[in-house]
Amino acid sequence: MSQKKIGVLATGAIVALTIAGCGSSSSAAKSSGKGSASSTSSGSSSSATGSTKKGGLISIIVNDPSNPFWLTEGNVAKAEAVKLGYTANVSASKGDLNTESNLVDTAIANKSRALILDPANATGSVGNVKKAEAAGIPVFLVNAEIDTPGVAKAQLISNNAQGAALGAQQWVKDVGQKGNYVELYGLPTDNNAAIRSDGYAAVLGQYPGLKKVAQQTANWIRTQGHDKMQSMLQAHPNIIGVISGNDEMALGAIAALKEAGKLNSIKVGGFDGSPDAVAAIKSGELQYTVLQPVATFAQKAVEEADEYLKTGKTGSAVEKQSFNCILITKANVSKMTGPFTYTP
Repeated sequence: MSQKKIGVLATGAIVALTIAGCGSSSSAAKSSGKGSASSTSSGSSSSATGSTKKGGLISIIVNDPSNPFWLTEGNVAKAEAVKLGYTANVSASKGDLNTESNLVDTAIANKSRALILDPANATGSVGNVKKAEAAGIPVFLVNAEIDTPGVAKAQLISNNAQGAALGAQQWVKDVGQKGNYVELYGLPTDNNAAIRSDGYAAVLGQYPGLKKVAQQTANWIRTQGHDKMQSMLQAHPNIIGVISGNDEMALGAIAALKEAGKLNSIKVGGFDGSPDAVAAIKSGELQYTVLQPVATFAQKAVEEADEYLKTGKTGSAVEKQSFNCILITKANVSKMTGPFTYTP
């Protein structure tokens, strides 16, 4: 998919998001520990079910809306569902399989016509997808994939390998080709964490002068990124750079480096394209981010659900659909015209 197409689709989705009232860019991500789910509803009041009927409920389950990425994902999907004539609710699993299971049970009890799900676990969520499908609810996965093909109707994800390569190549330009560095790793149960880390390694491994001296798991969370950065900095005070699996962990690392008075000498790269990351690039604190087209695939998932409910087909020739990422640096950051919105 071209960058221009991504920008156009994402812009349209974010317009809907703005109408839905999702204007906040606060992203002080909290712990993804267990917690109760929350949900909101809006849209038409139709409760009709069955492939030949219109309207009805589309349930949307995201991970943690305290992270602006998942906030955008949920609200864009909800806005598109309402636009297409459905009711819609957004709930949060907080990355917990039991919570996700309970939310799927609720979706079944509420006679949802379709489920848009950002799976909590690549392996563990397979059972929850099967449960929904067995109840006659087609499932469309967004952002994170599951290990078992042929269970969900579609899996719409960022091209994480392509995005990681973009980020790592820029990281070398910013940091240089020689020195020690560290990595902040995402949630181990999310395949995206491994794909990005492997993508970084494939690029950085081409430079013998670069040595990864530490890797810490911070589970996509800013506060954990801060704490793990403090720990790695104490053990390795002479590093030259930090490469991170997402923006939240990168922003946590930046906070720790500022506290230590090291940000001028240690450069940080991120991944997601969040509003706070964009602000950090503008201020010179973050070298780059890799924009995931979350608004694009969140909108597309609902469109495919609508198509499936009407025709029995998603409109896509393949189950797993990958959307290319965009590198954002100081050179093009001005083209970020809204949350997760790039306009060439």
